[in-house]
Amino acid sequence: MKTLTSALLAMLIAGASTFAFAHGDDAHAKKAVAVKKEQKEWGIAGDAKAVQRTITVGMSDDMRFTPGDLAVKQGETIRFVIKNTGKVMHEMVIGTKKENDEHAALMIKFPGMEHDAPYMAHVAPGKTAEIIWTFNKPGNFDFACLIAGHYQAGMIGKIKVTAR
Repeated sequence: MKTLTSALLAMLIAGASTFAFAHGDDAHAKKAVAVKKEQKEWGIAGDAKAVQRTITVGMSDDMRFTPGDLAVKQGETIRFVIKNTGKVMHEMVIGTKKENDEHAALMIKFPGMEHDAPYMAHVAPGKTAEIIWTFNKPGNFDFACLIAGHYQAGMIGKIKVTAR
C-alpha cells in the first residue's frame, strides 16, 4: 500500500493530469482527476459547460454501435452518452482510421495495455459512460471498440465533421 501511495503522490507532484488504467472492469470504473487538453487531428477534449448537443451511443455484443454514423458541425462540443447493453466490456475510442488501426493492433499484442484519454470511454456491461469532445477540425473520423477482437469484428462507427 505504501508503494501505491508513493507512486500516486509522485504522479500528482509531477503534475500528471490523467491516470492510465488497464482494460479490467474494476480499473475502468475509476475516474481521471483532470482532463488533459491535447489537440488531436479529430478535435480536443471539451468542457461540460460548452456542450451543445448530447448523442447517445449504444454498444452491444453483436459488435455494433447504434447509431453507427454521426454528423457533427465543426466547432460543436458533443456529450456522448455511451451505453453498454452487452454482457462484456466495450469501449468507444474516437480517432482517425489510422490511429485506431494502430491502437487496435497494439491491443491484440498487449490486451492489458494501460491507457486512458478524454476521447475514449471504457464501459462495463450494463453501465454508462460519457465523453465530452469538441470537434474543432472538419473531416471524416472513426469511433471504435479497440478491445481485442471487437474492432476486427467490425465494431466501428463513422463521424463526419462538416466545416463551418
